[in-house]
Amino acid sequence: TMLVFGIIEFGRGFMIMQLVTNAAREGCRRAIIDGSTNSDVTNYIQTFMQASGNVPTSATAVTITVTPATGNPANPGNSLASCASRDLITVKVDIPFSAVQLITAKYLAGKTLTGQASMRHE
Repeated sequence: TMLVFGIIEFGRGFMIMQLVTNAAREGCRRAIIDGSTNSDVTNYIQTFMQASGNVPTSATAVTITVTPATGNPANPGNSLASCASRDLITVKVDIPFSAVQLITAKYLAGKTLTGQASMRHE
């Protein structure tokens, strides 16, 4: 019985990991478009994870990092609204496994599921 529950739990972990990766990629695609804001991207990712994986929005941490392209002005606040063409935007999504686990298990306790995507601003 424990083996079956373990298989189910690892399967759910892999499913959520794929959703986290997709959320980071889709969020990054939204972030590179002119007019996007950090809060729009964060809300989109949190809503995506809630709808597709039943992950509480409070458990979905989104980090947006802007690395200016050569010759572009610095962006100390990592603000998408201040991005210039060719800036590298990285979107990272973190979800603690405890927020999505079905059974309490020690083997994945304290683990975080992470997805990340980087694209150039248009």
